[in-house]
Parts: sequence; structure tokens; C-alpha cells
Amino acid sequence: MPDISQTPRTLWIGRAASALVVIALLLDGASQFLAPASIATMMQETGFDMALTPALGSIMLGCAILYALPATRFLGAILVTGFLGGAICAHFRLGEIGSAPQIASLLLGALTWGGLYLRDPRLHPLLPLTR
Repeated sequence: MPDISQTPRTLWIGRAASALVVIALLLDGASQFLAPASIATMMQETGFDMALTPALGSIMLGCAILYALPATRFLGAILVTGFLGGAICAHFRLGEIGSAPQIASLLLGALTWGGLYLRDPRLHPLLPLTR
């Protein structure tokens, strides 16, 4: 596999991937505050109390902001990954292995680190994608 060097193309692909993560988290976090019927149904299905929606929304919004800010992007990526891992585990607990929310969380986690990897070469020595 060739070395992924910092080029304008990889930088913009990384920015686009990271922007998708931020947008998804901001939308999901905002929906937690609005608590439409679809969120209420999902909260009940996963066994979470509706009273937790403001806390979950705040966590998502906080993670999105930390990930979006250049100075805190690594902390944000770690927290986003942890949050998404919890979402995946909640669906495992329900026996929903391979469900749409699990796949979405997994893909969002991959986009989180993939986008960061493509836009910040400091990750390359930690996660070498070369032979």
C-alpha cells in the first residue's frame, strides 16, 4: 500500500469526511433537544429514559465542537469514538447485531479517524498505512 502523503486532494477529502462527522453529530445532538417521535421511540427501544435526551444531546454537541476545533481535534476524536462505541454496545445489548444504527455508528467512527488521518500528518507515524 503506498504512503498517504499530505496533498491538497487528501487534505480536502479529510476535511470533507470530518465535516460529515461534525454535521451528523450536530444534527443528532440537536434532535435530542427537540425529541421528535422518532427519537422517543429509539430511546424507549434502547432502554434509555427520555429525561436523558438533553444530556445525550449535550454530549454529542460537545464532542462535535471539540472535534471541529483544530486545537482539540484529537480529544474530540477520542470522545466521538467512545460515544459511538457506547451506541454500538447499546444495540449489541439488545441483540441488534449488524443493525442500521450500529453500522452508521461504525462508519461514523471510521470517518472520524479517517478524516483526521487525511488532514493531520501527525497521525501517520502512529497509524502507518504502508508496508
